[in-house]
Amino acid sequence: MDIVILGGLVVAFLSLILGFSIDGGSVTSLIHPTAALIILGGTFGAVAVSFPGNVLKKFPKVIKIAFQKRESNIAKNILYFKEISTKTRKEGLLSIEAEVSESNVDPFIKQGLQFVVDGIEQSTVESIMKTKLEQMVERHEDGMEIFSAAGGYAPTMGIIGTVMGLVLVVGNLSDPTLLGPKIASAFMATLYGIATANIIWLPIANKLKMLNKQEVIEKEMIIEAILLIQQGVNPNTLVNKLEGFLEDGNENLLRDDK
Repeated sequence: MDIVILGGLVVAFLSLILGFSIDGGSVTSLIHPTAALIILGGTFGAVAVSFPGNVLKKFPKVIKIAFQKRESNIAKNILYFKEISTKTRKEGLLSIEAEVSESNVDPFIKQGLQFVVDGIEQSTVESIMKTKLEQMVERHEDGMEIFSAAGGYAPTMGIIGTVMGLVLVVGNLSDPTLLGPKIASAFMATLYGIATANIIWLPIANKLKMLNKQEVIEKEMIIEAILLIQQGVNPNTLVNKLEGFLEDGNENLLRDDK
């Protein structure tokens, strides 16, 4: 579980609730099941209409990914490829065949190394791996779009819920003393819509975009490393070329290993 995203959600909701309480509001007045039903049900329904079933079934998996803590593997992979490069220069490309069968190696790396072992032409290797990278990005974008769409629909559902509530208010003006509470209740739908969009749906969509960006950089580094190994580049030269994929400040992770 990523403590940062969980902590962010808690801080966001607590800030709204505490701010409301400090101004004299009652926390219980923020609890409105009808508004929650309209916003959540309406948002999920609109999202369901917007996407095909094969994309929607990814929702639980995408949620899990968003809340998982993910560390960058770039530095570790650079050191791994340095070892592979050293081995291939000493013993030849066929010497890394055993690496392909190891279960703890990234499947993307294993596939690239298998291409090298099989003697596939370098331009073909690059083309295949970049195509697989593009396909991965397309899959990720499907998940991101679900949450971006939910973030767009939720405020609109909030407005719809508020209008529905005001229709009931206008339709029953016989008791003026009830107008205030009924109008306040009607506006709860707008609050729920805006809050869920800007605290849950859109932030998760942005988190997924950042995770996708990180993974794309890692995969691009892997492709570059595979091609360099196939070319028989010196291990130290390989490391120097791949260092450019590291985030600023992480170069010491390689220096400490030397």
